[in-house]
Amino acid sequence: MATSGEVVTYDQLEDRSVRLAKALRGRGVGGGDHIAVLMENNRQFLEVAWAAQRSGLHYTAINSHLRPGEVQYVLDDCGAVTLVASEAMADVVAGLDLSGVPVRISAVGDLPGFERYDEVLAAEDPGPLEDEGEGREMLYSSGTTGRPKGVRKPLPGTPFGDPTAIPVLLAQALAGQGGGVRPGSVYLSPAPLYHAAPLVYSMSMHRLGATVVVMERFDPQQCLALIERHRVTHAQFVPTMFVRMLRLPPEERERHDVSSLEFAIHAAAPCPVAVKRQMLEWWGPIIHEYYAGTEDIGGTFISAEEWLAHPGSVGRPLGECHIVDEDGYLYLTDRVSNMIISGGVNIYPREVEDVLIVHPGVVDVAVIGVSDAEMGEAVRAIVQPVEPPSDPDAFADELITFCRDRIAHYK
Repeated sequence: MATSGEVVTYDQLEDRSVRLAKALRGRGVGGGDHIAVLMENNRQFLEVAWAAQRSGLHYTAINSHLRPGEVQYVLDDCGAVTLVASEAMADVVAGLDLSGVPVRISAVGDLPGFERYDEVLAAEDPGPLEDEGEGREMLYSSGTTGRPKGVRKPLPGTPFGDPTAIPVLLAQALAGQGGGVRPGSVYLSPAPLYHAAPLVYSMSMHRLGATVVVMERFDPQQCLALIERHRVTHAQFVPTMFVRMLRLPPEERERHDVSSLEFAIHAAAPCPVAVKRQMLEWWGPIIHEYYAGTEDIGGTFISAEEWLAHPGSVGRPLGECHIVDEDGYLYLTDRVSNMIISGGVNIYPREVEDVLIVHPGVVDVAVIGVSDAEMGEAVRAIVQPVEPPSDPDAFADELITFCRDRIAHYK
């Protein structure tokens, strides 16, 4: 862990994930059941994910910024029978109806009605888990309309570690990128683990024997310091992170040795051409890009060298794709939908509109995305008030507070 300095060895990861898997079986969780994880980035997060992965379970990592109503929707929709949370989520957990979630475990600290993670593990015997089978993540995609959609991928139905299982094949594909991930590689994960790419990449790195350095939250100065301190070889970013690193004073950027980096990859949102050029000038031709989705419906990839020849492209399709130029490259120019992408996160305008329209001082509202140099896009609401406010700034502050109490702050 980047800030706390906590270290989990492979031996500890094996032991803790097996113990938790046994505990879940002992509580009747198995046979393709579903568990949910609601936590900030912490030491326990990947231990819990591996317990589910080796138990043949579906597991959903829930965005830790969501409010109770939003979390409740995900829990109900996926049919979770287990919730693993942390005391940092206490205010959200307090607003949930968990009557349909019989197994509740607090991975960090105490939560009313939850078993303590350390005590749950301590009660289990060490040793192998019988009949291990590959599980699968079931994450929620922001999609383009209405509520988030759960992407239920079929369970592999294979023994844990079977070379034909999709999670194993994905790890093998990553091993071939950028000169190859191998035992001894060091992967920096600077983003929230509830997102698809950070979670799947981190677990794939574990399968390949790499060290994973997890940032509790992204800070540009700390990111560069971690690359130098841990001799990071591989990392994944979103464009907003590039912007924040480039905004550091030149002397701050230059004082960190990033020469250990062999392969950096970015995705989640379009990267401005000027930003990508500056990063390539700084780090060299090691920055690659892909475009894909949680749904695994195909995607594209472009190397640094290809991008310099086709600036602004997200690459050639890895599968079927018909919206490309004459050389076969895909460019993201606009969206048919009104979805807003802020800092790599999808936001539906309607989610915000549906909150603002119930405020007693609002007659009508339209929400759009506006350009933002740091986040890519920011959320802008155009509001028609019931009466012209005597103090428009104060009214705007009131509406923002009203939203913050009901939906995630990034929305």
